[in-house]
Amino acid sequence: MDALRHGWPIALDGGPTLLPAETAFAPGARAERMLIGAARAETLKLANQREAAVPEAPVLVRGAGKFDLAAARALADPALDLANPLKGPFRAESLDWAEGAAAALELARIAGILPAFLVDPANAGEAQPFAPADLAAFTDPARLVIAARAHLPVAAGEACEIVAFRTPDDLREHVALVFGDPRSDTPPLVRLHSECLTGDVLGSLKCDCGPQLDAALHAASQKARSGGWGVVLYLRQEGRGIGLVNKLRAYRLQDEGFDTIDANRRLGLPDEARDFPVAARMLDLLGARSVRLMTNNLAKVVALEDAGVRVVERVPHQLPDNPHNARYLATKRDRAGHLLR
Repeated sequence: MDALRHGWPIALDGGPTLLPAETAFAPGARAERMLIGAARAETLKLANQREAAVPEAPVLVRGAGKFDLAAARALADPALDLANPLKGPFRAESLDWAEGAAAALELARIAGILPAFLVDPANAGEAQPFAPADLAAFTDPARLVIAARAHLPVAAGEACEIVAFRTPDDLREHVALVFGDPRSDTPPLVRLHSECLTGDVLGSLKCDCGPQLDAALHAASQKARSGGWGVVLYLRQEGRGIGLVNKLRAYRLQDEGFDTIDANRRLGLPDEARDFPVAARMLDLLGARSVRLMTNNLAKVVALEDAGVRVVERVPHQLPDNPHNARYLATKRDRAGHLLR
C-alpha cells in the first residue's frame, strides 16, 4: 500500500509488474496494456468483448498504441473524460492472472487511489514484490487490538470512554466511544458510523452523516443514563470504503448528474466497500457479544451476525433530509435497500 501511495511499481507474484496510473512519477514509463475495473471499462465502452457482471472485477485493456502516464490517467479518471477524448481502438483481453489482478485493484482501493495500472511498463523503476495472499494482512480482523483507552467527556455525555484500535499493517485507527458500564447484563445500543470528514467535521449538507453521528452519541449516552450502556464505533472507512479523495471525485460526478452508486462505478470502484467484520472484532474486544443495532441498513445486521455478533434488535435511525441530500437518501433507499425507518 505504501508503494502504491508513493507511485512505485509492484511486481505481482505469478503475474506482471503493475505501475499505479494515478500516483506514478516515471516520465518515461510506457505500456501496451492497462488494468482497470470492469465498471470503468464498461463506462468507457472498452469491455466490448465481455459482460461487466462484477463492477469492480479486473479488465485487461490493450490500446492501439502504447499508454504513457498522461493517457493512462485519462483512461482511469472520469473527471478527464471530456477534456481528453480517448484514442482507440481498445480491446479487452483475457486474464490468466485474475486473482492477482483483483488483489491489486483491491489494494489500490485500500490505498485510496484510482484502481488503474500500467501493465509491464518500460522504464517504471524498481518494483516492490506483492503476492495476492498479502492482501489478507489488511483484511484480517483478528489482527485488530486495543491500542489505548481514556476518559473523554463529550457534548453528548461526560461519562464517556474512548477506545482506540489498530493493526500492524493498516494505518487506519478505528475508535469506539463507550457510554455506561460494559459489565451490564443488557446488550448495548450500538451504532456503526463510518468516517465522513465532510459531514462529521465540516457540516456538509450533501449527506446525513454529521446529524446521524450526533444523534447516535446522544442515544448511546441516554442509554447509559437509564442503566444500560451504549457504543458508537467510529470506523475509518471514508466514502463507504473508497477514501476521501475518491469520495470527492464521486461528488464531482454527482454534480454532473450521477447518483452516488453510479458515480462510484464510473470511477471503477465498488459502491459499498466497508469492512464490517472489523466492527464485529471491535465489539468482541469490548465484550459485546449481542447488541441492539441502530441502523436502517440491513446489510450491517447481516454482516455483524455473519461475523458472530448477535443482533437482538434493529433500532431505526432516520433523520430528516434537506434539499442537498434528498436525492442521496433516496438512492440509498431505492438502490441500496436502506429502510425508511
